[in-house]
Amino acid sequence: MMKKAPLYSRSRSPAPAEPSAVAEAPSAPVAASALPPRRQTFSQRNERRLWIIAVLLIIASSIAFINVRQAGAPPLSFKQIDALLRKSIEEKPLRSASALAYDAIIPSVVRVVGLLDDDDDGSDSPEHGKMQRGVGSGVVIMENGTILTNYHVINGAKRIKVTFVDGLESDALVVNVQPENDLAVLRAQKLPDDLQPATMRSTSDLRPGDEVLAVGFPFGIGPSASAGIVSGLKREFRSPEGEQKLTNLIQFDAAANPGNSGGPLVTMDGEVVGIVTAILNPSHQRTFIGIGFAVPIENAAGAAGMPPF
Repeated sequence: MMKKAPLYSRSRSPAPAEPSAVAEAPSAPVAASALPPRRQTFSQRNERRLWIIAVLLIIASSIAFINVRQAGAPPLSFKQIDALLRKSIEEKPLRSASALAYDAIIPSVVRVVGLLDDDDDGSDSPEHGKMQRGVGSGVVIMENGTILTNYHVINGAKRIKVTFVDGLESDALVVNVQPENDLAVLRAQKLPDDLQPATMRSTSDLRPGDEVLAVGFPFGIGPSASAGIVSGLKREFRSPEGEQKLTNLIQFDAAANPGNSGGPLVTMDGEVVGIVTAILNPSHQRTFIGIGFAVPIENAAGAAGMPPF
């Protein structure tokens, strides 16, 4: 199919020659001076475009002027900056890293009680106040109710009871123990509907000075949180009685006391890097003086039969 010839052209047709010129020289070519101009001037042909360009230039100049005015505004004073920051914080207060870590781990923290007497039902009523029991902490690491705690918390217990953060109490069975690492793995028989296992994190990149949080039930009070830092790695600890030596421990200075045993040591991301297991006190008093120890989570996960990190 042939294309149609263009229907537009900006050139004009030449005007007819004068009759006398045709009579006198019918075969002569038309003189150039007899042709009308073939082109208009640039301004005549582009008048509308020039007006549009001019308007756009005016708009662009106005915008540039405003920007220059703003850029040339005097900088804010320290007093103005301080006022703006205070107003922003008042409207939306910033929470500390420790508080965020606590929120992340607390759904997984449990109170662990090892009942050492057949008549003890695990209650805290006055008539049971003198019952022998081991009280500690634990952390849920699996949705099926698998809990990590210390071996010394449940050692010799005839029954084990755990209390979840929502108040639900349950008996727990011992699944596995690692006395050499002071670890015990429990399985709760009843579970909360919204049970949240903790997130565990490798200690391979843990360094002295890293911030950590210890969460548990010191002296049965809690759940309680204490913040500190990693003081050292690959530490050794021997029990006051000299009966047991633990190695490859994380040393930390977050406050820990009897009852914290078995609780999680977590990073500021709320991820578990260790299980609190012991405190050092040269006077052999069972109170914290600034040196606590935790079993690395790699050992603890191994006790639960979980693959290494």
